[in-house]
Amino acid sequence: MVNPVIFKEYDIRGIVGEQFDDRFAYELGKSFVSYLKKFRNINNPTVSVGFDARLSSPSLANSLVRGLKESGASVFRLGLVTTPISYFSTRTIPDISGAIMITGSHNPPEYNGFKISAGSSAIFGEEIQKVRKIYEEKDFLDGTGTVEDFDIMTPYVEKYAAEFKNLPQVPIVFDCGNGAAGSVLRRLLEKIGFESTILFEEPDGHFPNHHPDPTVEKYMKELSDTVKTMKSAAGIGFDGDADRIGVVDENGRLVLGDELMVMFSRGILEDLPGSLIIGDVKCSDRLYSDIEAHGGKPLMWMTGHSLIKEKIKVDKAPFGGEMSGHVCFADRNFGYDDAIYAALRLIELLGRKKKPVSSLLEGLPTAFNTPEIRIDTTE
Repeated sequence: MVNPVIFKEYDIRGIVGEQFDDRFAYELGKSFVSYLKKFRNINNPTVSVGFDARLSSPSLANSLVRGLKESGASVFRLGLVTTPISYFSTRTIPDISGAIMITGSHNPPEYNGFKISAGSSAIFGEEIQKVRKIYEEKDFLDGTGTVEDFDIMTPYVEKYAAEFKNLPQVPIVFDCGNGAAGSVLRRLLEKIGFESTILFEEPDGHFPNHHPDPTVEKYMKELSDTVKTMKSAAGIGFDGDADRIGVVDENGRLVLGDELMVMFSRGILEDLPGSLIIGDVKCSDRLYSDIEAHGGKPLMWMTGHSLIKEKIKVDKAPFGGEMSGHVCFADRNFGYDDAIYAALRLIELLGRKKKPVSSLLEGLPTAFNTPEIRIDTTE
C-alpha cells in the first residue's frame, strides 16, 4: 500500500495509512542501506534516526530502525528531535553515513514523511529517485546491524549555549506550535541563561492550538497578540520540525520572508563586507537591491531548501535562504536551515543594534506581493 506520489523532489511525504504505512518505513530502511552501499560505496553504514511530534512518528521510527538494522546498518536512535538536530548529527557523530528524519514538517496532522541525508548533505531530486527504484525493485540486502540510543541533545545544547553565552537579554516571545522545537528550546535557553515566554511548548501531534506554519498570519495570531500585550521586542515562531522560522515585530506585524532575509543580510554584511548572499526566486527584488546597496553580492537561485543549501555549500556563501522561512547561516554554523539557531541570531542582532525589529528594515521600500495560492489536487 504505497502511492508513488509520496516520492517528492526534496523528501518522501504523504498521508499515513492512506499513501504509506509502517511496512513502507521498514522497506525504506532496507532501501537506504542498499542505496548507501550501491551509490556511496559504504559497506558498513551508520545511520541516525530522529522523529518529530506527530502521532504516527514513533511507530514509523521503530519500523524504519528495524529495516536499517536487518540490512546490516548500525543505527543511532535520536528520539524526538528537530530536523536541524538530525542534520547536526551528521556533522558531529564520527564516521556517520547518513540520517533519516521522520517528519511531516508543517503539513496537517495526518501527514508524515522522511527527510534523508547521505553524508552531511540532504539528498534530493535524482538521488531520491534512486532510493525509490531500489524500493520498487525490492533490491534489499540482509545483514545483522546494531541499534543504540544516542543523546544528541546534549552536544547540540552545549555547542550553541557556548556560542551564545553572551546573548543580550531582549524580551522575546516564542511559539513552538506544539511541534518538535518544544523538545529542546527551553533547555537551550536555560543553559544560555536567557529568559523568555514560550507558547505551546509541549510537543503534541494533534497540534491543538494552531497549525504549525509560522509564515501564515492566522497561525501567528496568538503570538502577535502576546507580543503586543507583553510589549516584547519580537515574537518568533517555528514550524513542526523547526527548520523554518517566522517572526512578528514589536507591533505584532508578520515579517515577510524576504524582509527577514534583509535583516540577516545586513548583519552578515557588516561582519563580512562584500559577501555573496543567496535568495530564492520568490523573494522580491528589494532583497537583492538591498544586498547590493549594503555592499554585498546578491544571487537569485531556484526555490527549494535543498537547492539553496547546496548552492551555499558550492559557492561558499555565508548566508542564504528562502521566502518560506528556511534561512541558512554558514558563517558560524553548518549552512543548513535551523530555525532555533536563526532565532538566536535574530536576538543577537536586536541586542547589537538596540533597535526594534521594524527599525532593522529602515530604508527598505514598501512592497506589495501576491501570496501563494495553493490549490488541492488529487495528487
